[in-house]
Amino acid sequence: MKILIVRLGAIGDVLHTLPALAALRRSMPEARIAWAVEKGGAAGLLQDNPCIDDLIELDLRGWRKNPTKTGNLRAVRDAVSRLRAARFDLSLDFQGLLKSAMIPWISRVPRRIGFSRAALREPASAFLLTEQAPADDTGHVIRKNLQLIAHLGCDISGEYEFPIALGADDLNFAQSVASKYDGRFAILNPGGGWPTKLWGTDGFAVIADRLKTAYGIRSVVTFGPGEEAIAEEIVSQSRTGAADLLKSDLKQFFALARKTSLFIGGDTGPMHLAAAAGAPIVSIFGPTSSQRNGPFNKDDVVIERWDLDCRTDCYRRSCSHTSCMKIPADTVWQGVVKRLQILPTLTPAGAGGFLTNKNG
Repeated sequence: MKILIVRLGAIGDVLHTLPALAALRRSMPEARIAWAVEKGGAAGLLQDNPCIDDLIELDLRGWRKNPTKTGNLRAVRDAVSRLRAARFDLSLDFQGLLKSAMIPWISRVPRRIGFSRAALREPASAFLLTEQAPADDTGHVIRKNLQLIAHLGCDISGEYEFPIALGADDLNFAQSVASKYDGRFAILNPGGGWPTKLWGTDGFAVIADRLKTAYGIRSVVTFGPGEEAIAEEIVSQSRTGAADLLKSDLKQFFALARKTSLFIGGDTGPMHLAAAAGAPIVSIFGPTSSQRNGPFNKDDVVIERWDLDCRTDCYRRSCSHTSCMKIPADTVWQGVVKRLQILPTLTPAGAGGFLTNKNG
């Protein structure tokens, strides 16, 4: 059995599909599984994945940017030829878009499975499917993705698994950072991709200062492409010098999140990586749904406003007021205290000392 998974990006989308991949591999150990993904970005998370036999990276952005360029035309032809030559028996479209459904259709996959029309992000993509799996689109997207492989009879019970292959360099990076802070550090990630997902840098600075004063926890401020200036603001705004800038790639970040005392950030790739790593989380949600995209550990804390009429089903990437993200630092701090109190190995400074967190 040859299976083609289509989930092109982004980081969170790929991560939320990994439990379905792991369950598929458990249920079909003899299958040959390929994954089609957008080149760059989240593709790095799938490198050397133990559940994937073939990783197919497609430069869709580059092809769309200059579709008539001779080199691009040749690359598209080569990609289509390679996909057709693989002779996949079935495909699983976890994305629900026209562009994702087009890939197995062009590849002449005879059995093309996707979500039921109501659960597709672009319902028109249903015309390119041969089968549609019933899916609940009101809960967490991980559960939705698992329902797609349940259509094949796969067992989707048990804990979520996130197969990500870490190399020695990734592990050494995380250990080096953890050792620098004696295993007592928080990750602050102020980026968000969308401007409407951003919480104020001054708020993050306040939290960094309070973590150091109350718990003896220093903070590392991480950032993605184009977000370094935001991260630098937090470091400069910290009154106690409690925050340090830290650059990492996705796998290094994942390894680091397995050792952190706490992660604080919005609905973005690093938050999903932290959740997959089992880090304690305080997440700040604005235009998106925490029920669908939020951390799935019941102990994690989600900060969000429900006193706004525009908050429900917003998903806007631009907004004239971004009221949903105007959350006082005191409110976020209350969430931090609540989350740290759940960790039995953490105690505030001055109250018996500070012990290593459970992920250490």
